[in-house]
Amino acid sequence: MRAALTFDTEHPDGPCPPGTLDTILSTLAGAGARGTFFLQGRWVGSSPEAAREIVGAGHRIANHSHYHARMDLLTDEGFRHDVAEAEATIQDVTGADPRPWFRCPFGSGMDDPRVLGLLTELGYEHVGWDVDPKDWDVGREGPDVETAAVDGVLGRANDSIVLFHGWPGSTADALPRIVERLAAEQVEFVSVDALPGS
Repeated sequence: MRAALTFDTEHPDGPCPPGTLDTILSTLAGAGARGTFFLQGRWVGSSPEAAREIVGAGHRIANHSHYHARMDLLTDEGFRHDVAEAEATIQDVTGADPRPWFRCPFGSGMDDPRVLGLLTELGYEHVGWDVDPKDWDVGREGPDVETAAVDGVLGRANDSIVLFHGWPGSTADALPRIVERLAAEQVEFVSVDALPGS
Protein backbone atom coordinates (compact mmCIF):
# COMPACT_ATOMS: atom_id res chain seq x y z
CA MET A 1 0.00 0.00 0.00
CA ARG A 2 1.25 3.49 -0.85
CA ALA A 3 0.33 6.91 0.51
CA ALA A 4 1.09 10.31 -0.96
CA LEU A 5 1.43 12.86 1.82
CA THR A 6 0.40 16.19 0.29
CA PHE A 7 0.60 19.64 1.84
CA ASP A 8 -1.36 22.67 0.67
CA THR A 9 1.16 25.38 1.48
CA GLU A 10 -0.51 28.75 1.60
CA HIS A 11 -1.15 31.77 3.77
CA PRO A 12 -2.60 30.44 7.04
CA ASP A 13 -6.33 30.28 7.68
CA GLY A 14 -5.66 30.05 11.40
CA PRO A 15 -2.89 30.12 14.01
CA CYS A 16 0.51 29.14 12.65
CA PRO A 17 3.00 28.32 15.41
CA PRO A 18 6.62 29.23 14.63
CA GLY A 19 8.61 26.40 13.09
CA THR A 20 5.61 24.42 11.82
CA LEU A 21 6.92 23.97 8.29
CA ASP A 22 10.43 23.20 9.57
CA THR A 23 8.99 20.43 11.75
CA ILE A 24 7.06 18.98 8.82
CA LEU A 25 10.17 18.97 6.62
CA SER A 26 12.29 17.48 9.40
CA THR A 27 9.77 14.69 9.97
CA LEU A 28 9.64 13.82 6.28
CA ALA A 29 13.43 13.85 6.05
CA GLY A 30 13.75 11.58 9.08
CA ALA A 31 11.39 9.07 7.48
CA GLY A 32 13.00 9.33 4.04
CA ALA A 33 9.57 10.34 2.74
CA ARG A 34 9.07 12.51 -0.33
CA GLY A 35 5.99 14.70 0.03
CA THR A 36 4.07 16.75 -2.51
CA PHE A 37 3.70 20.45 -1.73
CA PHE A 38 0.96 22.41 -3.46
CA LEU A 39 2.34 25.94 -3.31
CA GLN A 40 0.23 29.08 -3.42
CA GLY A 41 1.94 31.67 -5.62
CA ARG A 42 1.43 34.57 -3.21
CA TRP A 43 2.82 32.49 -0.36
CA VAL A 44 5.92 31.65 -2.41
CA GLY A 45 6.43 35.35 -3.16
CA SER A 46 6.20 36.26 0.53
CA SER A 47 8.15 33.24 1.84
CA PRO A 48 10.83 32.61 -0.78
CA GLU A 49 13.37 31.02 1.57
CA ALA A 50 10.81 28.53 2.88
CA ALA A 51 9.72 27.69 -0.68
CA ARG A 52 13.30 27.09 -1.73
CA GLU A 53 13.84 24.94 1.36
CA ILE A 54 10.96 22.66 0.30
CA VAL A 55 12.44 22.30 -3.19
CA GLY A 56 15.94 21.80 -1.82
CA ALA A 57 14.69 18.95 0.35
CA GLY A 58 13.66 17.09 -2.80
CA HIS A 59 9.89 17.23 -2.49
CA ARG A 60 7.50 17.29 -5.44
CA ILE A 61 6.20 20.80 -6.17
CA ALA A 62 2.71 21.51 -7.50
CA ASN A 63 0.49 24.53 -8.16
CA HIS A 64 -2.17 25.66 -5.66
CA SER A 65 -3.20 28.85 -7.51
CA HIS A 66 -1.90 32.34 -6.90
CA TYR A 67 -4.62 34.02 -4.87
CA HIS A 68 -6.24 30.95 -3.26
CA ALA A 69 -9.60 31.87 -4.77
CA ARG A 70 -12.47 29.52 -5.47
CA MET A 71 -11.44 28.60 -8.99
CA ASP A 72 -14.94 27.78 -10.22
CA LEU A 73 -15.97 31.40 -9.56
CA LEU A 74 -13.29 32.88 -11.81
CA THR A 75 -13.85 33.81 -15.44
CA ASP A 76 -11.86 31.86 -18.00
CA GLU A 77 -9.48 34.79 -18.38
CA GLY A 78 -9.14 35.23 -14.62
CA PHE A 79 -8.54 31.52 -14.19
CA ARG A 80 -5.77 31.43 -16.78
CA HIS A 81 -4.12 34.50 -15.27
CA ASP A 82 -4.23 33.11 -11.73
CA VAL A 83 -2.73 29.74 -12.65
CA ALA A 84 -0.06 31.29 -14.87
CA GLU A 85 0.92 33.86 -12.24
CA ALA A 86 1.36 31.14 -9.63
CA GLU A 87 3.38 29.03 -12.05
CA ALA A 88 5.67 31.93 -12.94
CA THR A 89 6.20 32.89 -9.30
CA ILE A 90 7.00 29.32 -8.27
CA GLN A 91 9.45 28.91 -11.14
CA ASP A 92 11.11 32.30 -10.63
CA VAL A 93 11.58 31.81 -6.88
CA THR A 94 12.39 28.10 -6.65
CA GLY A 95 13.49 27.06 -10.14
CA ALA A 96 10.95 24.20 -9.97
CA ASP A 97 8.21 23.62 -12.53
CA PRO A 98 4.91 22.82 -10.76
CA ARG A 99 3.35 21.23 -13.83
CA PRO A 100 1.45 19.03 -14.31
CA TRP A 101 -0.11 18.89 -10.83
CA PHE A 102 -2.70 21.38 -9.57
CA ARG A 103 -5.09 21.44 -6.61
CA CYS A 104 -8.07 23.78 -6.43
CA PRO A 105 -8.26 25.75 -3.17
CA PHE A 106 -11.06 24.35 -1.00
CA GLY A 107 -11.57 21.71 -3.71
CA SER A 108 -13.88 24.23 -5.42
CA GLY A 109 -14.06 23.31 -9.07
CA MET A 110 -12.38 19.92 -8.82
CA ASP A 111 -15.47 18.29 -10.39
CA ASP A 112 -16.31 21.17 -12.74
CA PRO A 113 -15.77 20.24 -16.42
CA ARG A 114 -14.96 23.89 -17.29
CA VAL A 115 -12.30 24.11 -14.59
CA LEU A 116 -10.80 20.75 -15.56
CA GLY A 117 -10.81 21.75 -19.21
CA LEU A 118 -8.96 24.98 -18.47
CA LEU A 119 -6.41 23.08 -16.41
CA THR A 120 -5.83 20.68 -19.30
CA GLU A 121 -5.38 23.63 -21.65
CA LEU A 122 -2.72 25.01 -19.30
CA GLY A 123 -0.88 21.70 -19.01
CA TYR A 124 -2.22 20.61 -15.63
CA GLU A 125 -4.13 17.75 -14.05
CA HIS A 126 -6.15 18.20 -10.89
CA VAL A 127 -5.12 16.20 -7.81
CA GLY A 128 -7.79 15.63 -5.21
CA TRP A 129 -7.49 13.51 -2.08
CA ASP A 130 -8.78 10.32 -0.51
CA VAL A 131 -8.11 11.10 3.16
CA ASP A 132 -8.78 14.47 4.80
CA PRO A 133 -7.86 14.60 8.50
CA LYS A 134 -9.21 18.17 8.58
CA ASP A 135 -6.04 19.67 10.01
CA TRP A 136 -7.32 23.07 8.85
CA ASP A 137 -9.96 22.99 11.61
CA VAL A 138 -8.42 25.03 14.44
CA GLY A 139 -10.48 23.00 16.93
CA ARG A 140 -8.63 19.81 16.06
CA GLU A 141 -5.47 18.86 17.91
CA GLY A 142 -2.57 16.62 16.96
CA PRO A 143 -4.12 13.34 18.22
CA ASP A 144 -7.32 14.07 16.23
CA VAL A 145 -5.33 14.61 13.04
CA GLU A 146 -3.20 11.53 13.72
CA THR A 147 -6.18 9.23 14.23
CA ALA A 148 -8.06 10.52 11.18
CA ALA A 149 -5.01 10.23 8.91
CA VAL A 150 -3.90 6.78 10.04
CA ASP A 151 -7.40 5.30 10.13
CA GLY A 152 -8.18 6.88 6.76
CA VAL A 153 -5.14 5.38 5.03
CA LEU A 154 -5.37 1.96 6.67
CA GLY A 155 -9.11 1.78 6.09
CA ARG A 156 -8.65 1.88 2.33
CA ALA A 157 -7.94 -1.10 0.12
CA ASN A 158 -6.03 1.04 -2.37
CA ASP A 159 -3.33 3.70 -2.43
CA SER A 160 -4.19 7.01 -0.74
CA ILE A 161 -3.62 10.70 -1.26
CA VAL A 162 -3.68 12.41 2.14
CA LEU A 163 -4.54 16.10 2.41
CA PHE A 164 -2.55 18.15 4.92
CA HIS A 165 -1.67 21.83 5.14
CA GLY A 166 1.68 23.44 5.73
CA TRP A 167 0.64 25.79 8.54
CA PRO A 168 -1.40 24.07 11.31
CA GLY A 169 0.44 23.25 14.50
CA SER A 170 -1.70 20.12 14.75
CA THR A 171 -0.11 18.81 11.54
CA ALA A 172 3.41 19.32 12.84
CA ASP A 173 2.43 17.67 16.13
CA ALA A 174 0.73 14.69 14.47
CA LEU A 175 3.03 13.94 11.54
CA PRO A 176 5.81 12.07 13.40
CA ARG A 177 3.32 9.55 14.83
CA ILE A 178 1.43 9.32 11.53
CA VAL A 179 4.61 8.46 9.65
CA GLU A 180 5.74 6.04 12.37
CA ARG A 181 2.43 4.19 12.54
CA LEU A 182 1.94 3.94 8.78
CA ALA A 183 5.52 2.80 8.21
CA ALA A 184 4.96 0.07 10.80
CA GLU A 185 2.07 -1.14 8.63
CA GLN A 186 4.39 -1.28 5.59
CA VAL A 187 2.88 1.79 3.94
CA GLU A 188 5.25 3.24 1.34
CA PHE A 189 5.39 7.04 1.12
CA VAL A 190 5.43 8.40 -2.43
CA SER A 191 4.82 11.68 -4.25
CA VAL A 192 1.66 12.04 -6.32
CA ASP A 193 3.42 11.38 -9.62
CA ALA A 194 4.03 7.80 -8.47
CA LEU A 195 0.31 7.08 -8.22
CA PRO A 196 -1.53 6.25 -11.44
CA GLY A 197 -4.64 8.32 -12.02
CA SER A 198 -3.79 10.83 -9.31
